[in-house]
Amino acid sequence: MTTAPKPHASGLDHELIEQLHTLAQRVARNSYSPYSKFKVGAAVLLSDGSIHVGCNVENASYRLTSCAEQSAISSAVSHKGPDIKIRAVSVTNLNGAASMPCGACRQTLLEFGDTDTWIFFPGLDGVAASAPLSALIPFGFKLAHD
Repeated sequence: MTTAPKPHASGLDHELIEQLHTLAQRVARNSYSPYSKFKVGAAVLLSDGSIHVGCNVENASYRLTSCAEQSAISSAVSHKGPDIKIRAVSVTNLNGAASMPCGACRQTLLEFGDTDTWIFFPGLDGVAASAPLSALIPFGFKLAHD
């Protein structure tokens, strides 16, 4: 008798999580990162089930660099409009390093998601890690708007 895998704490099935990871890896190949050589990709899952991807795009003026998460969110807004709701995001890099979204990306994820939005990222020793956004930005800044 085969036992079904235990559901992920996010409520997402493992196949969908793997699909997000694969899409993030694939788009990371398109990264423009001539300065850091740190190629990052992100795949954002919206509440409607659609997935949008983005990669980091560096600039000689480092402050103007676009992170992969922000590129994916911009793509989602461009295609779906401003009322998107992020359910999950997978972020990866092609350098094999442990990494998670920077503070600015966490705040941007909170703008279009909520504390229950799940983040999947490369953890230590190459082990996949995940956490709800509430664990990554416990005191995020939110303003009410129409």
